[in-house]
Amino acid sequence: MTPDPRAALARLVAALEDHLAAAADRRGETDPAVAAAYQRVADAFEVYEEAIYDAYDEVTPFVLYDDVEDEREDDEDDDDLDEDDDEDAEDEPDDEDDLDDDADEDDEDRGGAAGPGASGGARARR
Repeated sequence: MTPDPRAALARLVAALEDHLAAAADRRGETDPAVAAAYQRVADAFEVYEEAIYDAYDEVTPFVLYDDVEDEREDDEDDDDLDEDDDEDAEDEPDDEDDLDDDADEDDEDRGGAAGPGASGGARARR
């Protein structure tokens, strides 16, 4: 049975307070007390997330660190596929450059550039 969301929230808040205290009293970069408090926060968060979802069909905007690592691995796999698409895009001409080249050719046909103050496709009327 899923716990009451309020009780799960109270346990999460207590775990966060314990984590803060452990971090404030840290004894080195790999203090086991901080690591244990971190894990208690993660566990309490999972219980709260499940409780609020079951009770209200709602989620939080948070993601556990291990889940982020899994997403990064998935994104790296997707990036391998995207690299092939990027290489294809480099072979295609840039439409914007083609438009600029066409405008330059039109100016030359008329006997010169559009002149100072004219920019891009806008030209001063004479």
